[in-house]
Amino acid sequence: MIINDNIDHNNHLKTKRQLRLFKIRNVLNILFMVIAIVGVAIYFLSSHNVGIYVILAACVFKFVECSLRLIR
Repeated sequence: MIINDNIDHNNHLKTKRQLRLFKIRNVLNILFMVIAIVGVAIYFLSSHNVGIYVILAACVFKFVECSLRLIR
């Protein structure tokens, strides 16, 4: 049971650098999801090859995001 409603959910973000990396990671994740969805749509609705290339481009954003997570 939680009595105090003043809980800091971002208490793991202690420095400005960590907060900046967290924001960058969120943007990269959003880009990954949007581009991957577009890639899947292209794959099923149009050209399979172009869809695969778009999905691979989305994976680049995910790899960068994972690298930033490991740096932290």
